[in-house]
Amino acid sequence: MNSTRSLSQHARRRIGVVIALAATVAVGVALAAPANAGNHYFMDFGNTPVKQADCGPGSSPETGLSGDVPSADRNSGRSERGYNCNMTLLGQARGAGGGIVSANYDHCSYTGSMFSTAITKKNTGVQVVDVKDPRKPKIVGKLTAPGMIAGTWETLKVNKKRKLLAGTSVPLLWGGGFFAVYDISDCAHPKLLNTGPGTKVPLPFTSHEGGFSPDGKTYWASGLFPGHLSAIDISDPTNPRVIWQGLYAFVGHGFGISPDGNRMYLSNMAGITVLDISAVQRRDPHPQVPHIAAYHWPDGQLNQHTIPVFYDGHAYAITIDEAGSGGVKIFDVERVNKPKLAAQIKLEINLPANLDANLRSSMGGSIFSYNAHYCSADRIENPTALACGWESSGIRVFDIKNLKKIREIGYLNPPTYRSTNPFGLPNSPHALGSIIGVPAVEFMSLGMQTINGKVRLHEAVGPRTGMIALGDRSTDWCMSPPEFRGNQIWATCSDNGFLTMELSKSVYTPPVGQDTTLGNSAP
Repeated sequence: MNSTRSLSQHARRRIGVVIALAATVAVGVALAAPANAGNHYFMDFGNTPVKQADCGPGSSPETGLSGDVPSADRNSGRSERGYNCNMTLLGQARGAGGGIVSANYDHCSYTGSMFSTAITKKNTGVQVVDVKDPRKPKIVGKLTAPGMIAGTWETLKVNKKRKLLAGTSVPLLWGGGFFAVYDISDCAHPKLLNTGPGTKVPLPFTSHEGGFSPDGKTYWASGLFPGHLSAIDISDPTNPRVIWQGLYAFVGHGFGISPDGNRMYLSNMAGITVLDISAVQRRDPHPQVPHIAAYHWPDGQLNQHTIPVFYDGHAYAITIDEAGSGGVKIFDVERVNKPKLAAQIKLEINLPANLDANLRSSMGGSIFSYNAHYCSADRIENPTALACGWESSGIRVFDIKNLKKIREIGYLNPPTYRSTNPFGLPNSPHALGSIIGVPAVEFMSLGMQTINGKVRLHEAVGPRTGMIALGDRSTDWCMSPPEFRGNQIWATCSDNGFLTMELSKSVYTPPVGQDTTLGNSAP
């Protein structure tokens, strides 16, 4: 037997054992797990990239692997001009930076806040952006309730059905207590509804992530460690109250909720925990939230969120990893305890064999390199396109009409501001994070693929290797969920702020019933 192959197979088995053990620990803290709840492991690392877009007139394509911003482009200043393929930049409202997750409603956008704005007093709180003219968006106000002012992290969401905007206070990674709900019927002039408890008096919950049930009557707040999940009743948004809490998974992160409000796909350390939340949805007197199943995989060590969708009435879950180059995975969940991996979406820079090139170019760019973060589908039923904020790779758009023939149709990686001043954009997590130069969240995947023989560590050494601190901003982090508006796409990136873009009509036709869904904010 070939000794190299034998070692590789042995390494894979060891990795499988490690992941299985980690997954067991992750779900071991779950409460009220029924006997038939199952753990499902998917060991496919995803070695095939999504088909690349054919770039039409007016494009300025990437110069290397798909998704990559090579060291040469970063150091020469080429990346400052940005890259685009079948997408054009229409307008921008930069402000003090774009925060992490922003939200949109009607002709307005709401820029998530960072804790730094409360300290510097510059552009304090959530910024209100008027986008009546997509070519000239402008900041017209700010929201300064306690739930908005200290950093909203990934909690700022909109429920279009009830015309509500809500978010919680997350000063740094983990927070809670303060919660704010706004009436956004007049989107440019939001009205704070909960002026009593939840605004001036903290509620008993923790948060890092948050989002609405589809009917807008429950706001779910998920903490980070130790996987604390809370349901806040906002049937009466003037008087929010916590009606259920529990511990699920090892690290609770984002989530997606089925359109009927009965099932939650809660992100955990290395996959998804599936919960039955129907008792909370029904408002049972003493609701129980059973653990239904858990899905785990070795790449993508921190799952971000999930988008429940349907193809011809058949249930699927689109789930996104924000670390480990896991990309996007799509599961057939019609039989929730017999899931099937239906498709994966990875750019070339995310492939196991390219993680050395990934490290080579991303050194000096702070803790994240090239990962998907938040994605949105253009509708729940038979979605035709998926748009993703892909951190340093910009806004990426994929044709997902046929899950067996997914392809990229366009991208825009915006111009950069290469300054090394970490305080120049106090509302940008990328600017603040640039104090650190090392893409630390990628090291676990790099280690896995080194053991597997995929990575050549000497190839990871390059002209930026020494930038372990005080990195530059030769790329941007596009973390917020993009929103489809006909052929326009609205999104927020950390350094560039709010952006309006246009996707070429030659590659995308808005479907009937286009209504963006990101899984935890009702269309």
